[in-house]
Amino acid sequence: MSTKQKKRGRKKTETWVFSNFILLVTIAAAAAVGGLYWEASHFVEPGPSRFDTIVTIKPGTGLKQAAQQLADAGVVDNATLFRFGVARRKASAQLKAGEFSFPAHASMSDVLDQIVQGRSIQHRVTIAEGLTSAMAVTLVNADGVLAGPVTATPPEGSLLPETYAFERGTTRELLLARMRQAQADLLAMLWPTRKPGLPFVSVQEALTLASIVEKETALPSERPRIAAVFINRLRKGMKLEADPTIIYGLTKGYPLGHSLRQSELARSNPYSTYQIAALPPTPICNPGRDSIAAVLNPPDSNELFFVADGHGGHVFASIADEHAKNVAKLRALERSPARRGP
Repeated sequence: MSTKQKKRGRKKTETWVFSNFILLVTIAAAAAVGGLYWEASHFVEPGPSRFDTIVTIKPGTGLKQAAQQLADAGVVDNATLFRFGVARRKASAQLKAGEFSFPAHASMSDVLDQIVQGRSIQHRVTIAEGLTSAMAVTLVNADGVLAGPVTATPPEGSLLPETYAFERGTTRELLLARMRQAQADLLAMLWPTRKPGLPFVSVQEALTLASIVEKETALPSERPRIAAVFINRLRKGMKLEADPTIIYGLTKGYPLGHSLRQSELARSNPYSTYQIAALPPTPICNPGRDSIAAVLNPPDSNELFFVADGHGGHVFASIADEHAKNVAKLRALERSPARRGP
C-alpha cells in the first residue's frame, strides 16, 4: 500500500471517529436535555402518598438524610431524584427543620416549597382569661408537644391570656416567656394612653385591679362599668368588697366548692378587700385585654355598687339605698320556689 493510500485510510478513520464522537456527544446532549426535561416534569407530578403524611425533620438534618426520610415515609418516590431536584434548584441551603404535614399526592415541588417556606405544623394552647399563673403552668405542663420543664411559676398577673401557636419541640419556658412578652407589649401600648387621674400609679396596680374586674364578670360588656365602680370606690377610700379577692387568699384562685361562709369572710386574709381599703398585694389572676383596657380607660360614672341580677349579669347603683334594694331583689329571687326547684 502506497503512502498516499495509507494517508487516505487514516483520514477516513479519523473522519469516522470524529463523526461518531459528534454523534455520541449529540446523543448524550439530547439524553441530558431529555433527562432534564423529564426531571422538570416529574418534579411537579403528583407524588406517591395516598394520605396526608407527617414527617419531622430535626435541626441539623442534611439534604441526603431528609430526602431519605421523605422517601421512607412515602412522600417522594425516590430520594436520589429529590436530592437532585433540590440541588438543581439551588435550594439545598434553604431547607428548614420542622414537623411537616404533607398532603396526599403532594409533588416534589410542593414538598420542597413547604420545607423551604418552613410551613410546619402549628400546635396551640389556650390560656383563658382569669386563670392564675399556676393554672396556666398546669396547662403548659400537660401539653405533650412542648419540651422541657417549667423552672418557676411566672408572677401572678404577668401572662396575657390568648391562644398561642407553637411548633413541636418548643420549650415550655419559651412559651411562657412569649406570654409574658405579649402582656408587656400590650401594656406598653395601653399604659401611655391611660385616662388621667386614675387612683393608681403603677402598671402592677393596674394589673391588680384588672384581675379583680376579670373575676367579677364573665360579660365583656360589663367590664368597663365594673372597672368604673372600683375606681370610684378607690377614689373615695372605700373598700372594694370583691368576693374573688377572698377566694384567692384562701385557695389561690381555685374554686371553694361552696358559697362564701361567714367564717371565711372573717378569717384574716391579706387579699380580702372586705378587710383592706386598698388593692390586694398582687393580682389575683391573669386579666385579659378587655379588663386591662377597661381599668386604664374607664367610662365616666358615679356608680359605687353592683350586685348579681340572678341571670348572669349585674345591676348597678350610685347610692347605698338603691344598692340595698337591688340586693333584696336578688335574695328574693334566690328564695323563690322556681329558683330553688322542686
